[in-house]
Amino acid sequence: MPVAPPSLNPTPTTQAVSDNLRGVAWMLFSVLAASAMSVSVRWLADGLDSRMILMLRAGVSCMIVLPLLIVPLFWRQMRFSRPGQHIIRGLLIAFSTHLGFYTLAHVPLATATVLFFTAPIFAVIIAAVLLGEKVGPRRWSAVGAGFVGAAIILRPGFGTLDPAMLAALGSSVLFAAALSMSRGLAQADGPLSAFVSSVFVTALVTLPIAAPVWEMPASVGMWVAVAVLVTTGAMRNVGDIQAYRYADAALLAPITYLRIVVIGVAGYALFGEVIDGPTLAGTVLIVGSTLYIAHRARIRGASKR
Repeated sequence: MPVAPPSLNPTPTTQAVSDNLRGVAWMLFSVLAASAMSVSVRWLADGLDSRMILMLRAGVSCMIVLPLLIVPLFWRQMRFSRPGQHIIRGLLIAFSTHLGFYTLAHVPLATATVLFFTAPIFAVIIAAVLLGEKVGPRRWSAVGAGFVGAAIILRPGFGTLDPAMLAALGSSVLFAAALSMSRGLAQADGPLSAFVSSVFVTALVTLPIAAPVWEMPASVGMWVAVAVLVTTGAMRNVGDIQAYRYADAALLAPITYLRIVVIGVAGYALFGEVIDGPTLAGTVLIVGSTLYIAHRARIRGASKR
């Protein structure tokens, strides 16, 4: 049977499929970049304190951004109509990243990554408690399942609680709070302004925190890891922005969990890390609960439209 030639003007359905595929491709790009970023932090942690690693990342990022501020095209996009919110969001991101880097330096990569995925669970709680959003029993059940998964990984009562694992949960709480502010700031002043403010606030906050452990990388290999850290961090941000620009969050959510697979393989190959049974069980609960939260968010968004 002859095949009809493709239309030069795609139908809405064809365009939707094309956008979804483009969004998926960008999310895969983000997954690889985020995984490389985590591995670079873990690699640098063998020779540097996590506070200094973040100082290097923030400092190099500032050195890249500063020259751009004198470029008219770049500067004209800068708006800071809500300076207080920019500072608060920057502080949340700074301390979230500090806790996250500390976790990556002391906890197996796959375990840290799973605990970071509790951020959507905390986002639901913040939306309900602070923003007054109505959360139904189904989403609360998903939140509860996610906490059970985190408890299985933490294993309280079966030994000393690892402070680095608790730091991962703290990082997720702060990141969820920062996300709750991001949309409003991006709409008011643009995503570029929100990014720039977070870079400089993080650098200013980290300078005194890193001062007691100040140390420069001692080898070319470590400087290469710093370059990978800065580059992949920026690449991850671009990938996320582009992915959610083209595709629905519910479609992209399962793909983000490929990070656990990529990180698990990298952790085993580079550092000999193996995922144990309780961590795997907790992973299933956390991933399942966050996927369900994303699914309910899609249904609520569709009903509003």
